[in-house]
Amino acid sequence: MDETEFWEIIDSTREAAEGDPEDQADLLVERLVRLDPEAVLDFARHFEARYNRAYRWELWGAAAVLLGGASDDAFDFFRCWLIGQGREIFEGALHNPDSLADLLDDFDEEVDGEAEDLGYAADEAYEQLTGVVTPDLGLPPQTSEPEGTPFSFEDDTALAERFPALWERFGAG
Repeated sequence: MDETEFWEIIDSTREAAEGDPEDQADLLVERLVRLDPEAVLDFARHFEARYNRAYRWELWGAAAVLLGGASDDAFDFFRCWLIGQGREIFEGALHNPDSLADLLDDFDEEVDGEAEDLGYAADEAYEQLTGVVTPDLGLPPQTSEPEGTPFSFEDDTALAERFPALWERFGAG
């Protein structure tokens, strides 16, 4: 499976789920179980590589603005959700996290920004196909600290300065 196929699967399941992350995860499992186990592992590698690429302080700060705060777990689930939004939004957010203010047409705090189940979809599909847990994907592990320079997500003034568009649309101020 190449990168284009990976994103096509993400896009088609998001569209079919009408943007609902839980439904997207269910549809993703349904779609992946129609593939052979090696293709599911390829999908899992693509997902995990992007998940690890998104481990950045700047993106965590953007998530904190969108979600009104973001714990370790919340940021993990946010990264899954971000991948589920498709290539354009994912790459745009990595390049400039503040651009999420323009890239996200609708954002419902009750539904959006959290998609833990997307992170497990390939594992679930692989286990359904083979009866065994997903083997090691052979990817380098996630770094112990996010990429970039750490900063406080508690300082509203700093968040507003760092993410002006996001802050104007989603911030507390």
